[in-house]
Amino acid sequence: MKTLVLATAAVALSTGFAMADAHGKTIRMGTEGAYPPYNFLNDAGEVDGFEREVGDELCARAELTCEWVTNEWDSIIPNLTSGNYDTIIAGMSITDEREEVIDFTQNYFPPAASAYAAKSADADVMGGVVAAQTSTIQAGHVAESGATLLEFATYDETVAAVNNGEADAVFADKDALVPTVEESGGEMVFVGDDVPLGGGIGLGLRESDTELKAKFDAAIQSMKDDGSLNKLIIKWFGEDAKTF
Repeated sequence: MKTLVLATAAVALSTGFAMADAHGKTIRMGTEGAYPPYNFLNDAGEVDGFEREVGDELCARAELTCEWVTNEWDSIIPNLTSGNYDTIIAGMSITDEREEVIDFTQNYFPPAASAYAAKSADADVMGGVVAAQTSTIQAGHVAESGATLLEFATYDETVAAVNNGEADAVFADKDALVPTVEESGGEMVFVGDDVPLGGGIGLGLRESDTELKAKFDAAIQSMKDDGSLNKLIIKWFGEDAKTF
């Protein structure tokens, strides 16, 4: 899963869930809207994808009124702590570094692999130029690997860098790369072995929103217990996807 390498986050404002719940305030679900199949904007301009379906079901089970908000990836945590929305549900892996700034629910998607894709199976992913989305754990991994890191604001730009020759390979969540490789008509292939990174995907919340965290934790657990979460994973990621 895509995982953010934290920049300095803004100081959290006082927008605790207890107050929101008491006054019936709508819970705002923040996502990127640009990382299919986790989240994307459909033809009607609405948030769609695996996380839209999961989020809507979690809100229903938690008896919450939720609305969806999109935000660029590189500022998604600061805008949570600033109070612009109440959760992050955007393919964000749970990491120790991130937990120094925000809190997480239990994971709603198990740990999955990252992978390299390129025009050729013998692309030099250890010593060449590798594209990755900025502020992700994949970018951090490339920077430490010996390759030359080429960062872009969006996933689509990382793939374009390979296609136009700027980069030798792209390194990203394998779940995101699979449809890209499959739809390339053989122009792109996976390179080397999968690389396990991250600890699964969870909802990010402000550390003060303990009641909201408890509600979403209970809802996630209920979806795990009745198998509905696994059904959505398989629907969006295929029969071979890792499930709970």
